[in-house]
Amino acid sequence: MSPELHQPIARRESGEDPYRWLEQRDTPEVIQYLQAENDHTDAWMAPHAELREQLFQEIRGRIRETDLGLPSPKGAWLYYQRTEAGAEYPRFYRCRRPADQSLTIDTSTEQLLLDLNQLAENEDFLELGDFSVSPDQHWLAYSLDTQGNEVYQLYVRSLVNDETYPLPLENAGGNLCWANDNRTLFAISLDDSARPAHLWRLRRDEEPVRVFDEPDALFYLSVYRSSSEHFICVSSSSKNTGEVHFLPADQPEAALECLAARQTGHEYDADHGEQGFIIRSNSAGENFGLYCCDPATPGQSNWQLLCPADPAHTLEDVEVQRDALILQYRCDGLCRLDVLPVGADAYQVQMPDAAYSLHVQSGEEYQSPQVRLRYESLNRPAEIRALNLKSGEQTVLKQTPVEGPFDPEAYRVERLWAIADDGARIPVSLIERSDASGSGPLYLYGYGAYGASMDPWFSHARLSLLDRGWRFAIAHVRGGAEMGEYWYQQGKLEHKGNTFSDFIRCAEQLIEQGKTDPGHLVIAGGSAGGLLIGNVINQRPELFRAAVADVPFVDVWNTMNNPELPLTIGEYEEWGDPNEPEVAARIKGYAPYENVGAKAYPALFVTAGYHDVRVQYWEAAKWVARLRSTRSNQAPLLLRTQMSAGHGGASGRYQAMRDIAEEYTFLLTVCSG
Repeated sequence: MSPELHQPIARRESGEDPYRWLEQRDTPEVIQYLQAENDHTDAWMAPHAELREQLFQEIRGRIRETDLGLPSPKGAWLYYQRTEAGAEYPRFYRCRRPADQSLTIDTSTEQLLLDLNQLAENEDFLELGDFSVSPDQHWLAYSLDTQGNEVYQLYVRSLVNDETYPLPLENAGGNLCWANDNRTLFAISLDDSARPAHLWRLRRDEEPVRVFDEPDALFYLSVYRSSSEHFICVSSSSKNTGEVHFLPADQPEAALECLAARQTGHEYDADHGEQGFIIRSNSAGENFGLYCCDPATPGQSNWQLLCPADPAHTLEDVEVQRDALILQYRCDGLCRLDVLPVGADAYQVQMPDAAYSLHVQSGEEYQSPQVRLRYESLNRPAEIRALNLKSGEQTVLKQTPVEGPFDPEAYRVERLWAIADDGARIPVSLIERSDASGSGPLYLYGYGAYGASMDPWFSHARLSLLDRGWRFAIAHVRGGAEMGEYWYQQGKLEHKGNTFSDFIRCAEQLIEQGKTDPGHLVIAGGSAGGLLIGNVINQRPELFRAAVADVPFVDVWNTMNNPELPLTIGEYEEWGDPNEPEVAARIKGYAPYENVGAKAYPALFVTAGYHDVRVQYWEAAKWVARLRSTRSNQAPLLLRTQMSAGHGGASGRYQAMRDIAEEYTFLLTVCSG
């Protein structure tokens, strides 16, 4: 067994937070500490190098390394990307659209638009933000993050002569949006707290012009073209309030108009189509209704009701096409699509599996008679289907391949229901081999925050666990929106405790049903899901053999008390304002870092990104330090800090595979006894 680190870093200052010194970014002492932790992780992994390499090769062997993406039509062109064996990143291309309007690639007219591999040659990290072609298709606008801190450099490239021009906007977010004059771009820049706060009008040959500011620290700004391509829309949104401004895409210097002035608690979003602005709003019910509005007469008093809020199902999203509206509802933990074709009866899209992920995917033009659906389940890799809007007929356009032996019928997918302490029914999605029986290792994933739904997804890598006799499950706990808006509201603010107790009940009931036992139960979560993991191992450390916490939000008390940190103030609507005594007591009561105790904790694998602006690297580092000095046992405790990455981890696909292989090596090793 690899040796543990020496005695954890001693207290360097008085007060309640003995490891605050780890927040001193870029100091030699902090860099040395993080490197020592990485060295310790390397030393622990060294005896298991053969297993780690075997897992990496298994995962890589299931991926089609050289592949062609599904082309997207735009006027006279098809746009697509290719991946090639050995290349970390895709390359982006276009070719002339065939006369028969098919998706067949014409290699004789193929044009390379962007090669991320070439751009990454001198970078440790590279992330593509926006990739946007001008309406006349003569220009490509794109944004690149080369640190992982979500600050982007903006570029425009001529698709006529291949000249590339940087756009001079400092502190830019990745968001880019073309006006219809083919020379004006709208972009967002960040304020000092890394909040998207300022809207700019950009032209290659002019200085940037600031168009709009969002002064409220609770609100984030974004800009987009309407589906009809008639309007530029600017969205200001907080966790519970929305506001949309707009201007004609043909008049980029026109003044912005407001669709409806913000009112605290009124969430709405908007797109534009044949009926005017199509608006999803909770003004008459928390599950959201659908409205329309003539752009010539904005204002909420002029909105007309299309579909009232359904008390049983939440309207999550709306896709606007010329010939139909596609409404995405959340029903019993799953996504349902209702299609409202122009001049025909509405219908519901049918799907085959008990637990799945489904949404409308971009790739078709506004006037197309079809849309693309992305569908996947725990045992079926993602496939893109064309849905004929008039007939409802579905055609599979592309299925993500799994190389090597693979049969989806070799795995059984179930939708289980756990019962919460207050009687609520919590959905659990589970996959196991069809021949599985008895108790065994089980990987339980959870998130439960921000109203994000963790719909079941397929994983090439996960097959390495399943084929070794593991089960995988997702606990759809409150705080997410799998069961609708109410499910989200019941897992935030004063109800945050439901998130943690729901997860524990899911774990307990999987044990009661004979799927696993505490000696073989692994739990995992990332970001706000890392908060979940940190809390439940404080509450019930004996229930779990091991835990994985990726970029975990475990220092929630100190972070929420530091408004100078990026994004903190905007989080008040999710967690509460700690300046209020009852909120302070609540957060302190569940914050993982403050509640570490002298307990026998499960084995832990923790990750951090040094350039992460969402969850600072020190949250994981401080938590691990406190665990080392406080816990009563010596189970493996590993911290891996990616020194050239941000919140999303490594940017290259092979490095991402190696990271998964390292995590799985840890889990297979600690659960082998």
